[in-house]
Parts: sequence; structure tokens; C-alpha cells
Amino acid sequence: MKEDNLAGEGRDIVGQVKEMAGNVTGDRSLQHEGLADQLSGKVQKVVVAAKDVIAADGVPLLDKARRFTRERPLASAALAGVIGLALLNTLRGKR
Repeated sequence: MKEDNLAGEGRDIVGQVKEMAGNVTGDRSLQHEGLADQLSGKVQKVVVAAKDVIAADGVPLLDKARRFTRERPLASAALAGVIGLALLNTLRGKR
């Protein structure tokens, strides 16, 4: 799991660099690509954190989800936001 977390962190950092480069050069495509990479990296880190919580033995899944939400409110909010964006994009593409 540590490798996945590091990969997510790396993707987030690369995204920040791309966004800054896009800001400096005025390249909106590069800015958007950087933002997408950052979001992808953050999602990957949230997924790793969720897997870590679920992997702990002896606790029912619902209790694990509640504990995860209490212990990591920002990660929970990010995950909910990503799911919402995915649903929005999916529904928007069905027109």
C-alpha cells in the first residue's frame, strides 16, 4: 500500500508542477491536465487510506466506514466529491 500512496503523492506533485507551468505559459490545456493529475493523485491517496481502514480485522465494515469518516474528514469529503463528479460527468455524457 505504501507504493500506491507514494504514487498518488507523486501524481499530485506532478500535477501541481504542470498547473504552475500552464499558469506561467498561459497554456490552459496544461493547467487542466495538471489539475486532473492532482485530482487523480488525491483520489489514489484516499483509496489507499480507505483500504487501510477496511483491512483492519475484527471490526464490521459499517463501523470502519464511520471511523474512517471521523478520523479522516477531508479524505471522506474528497472521496464524496470525486464520486459526485464522476456521477455528474456520467449523467452529462448520456444526453
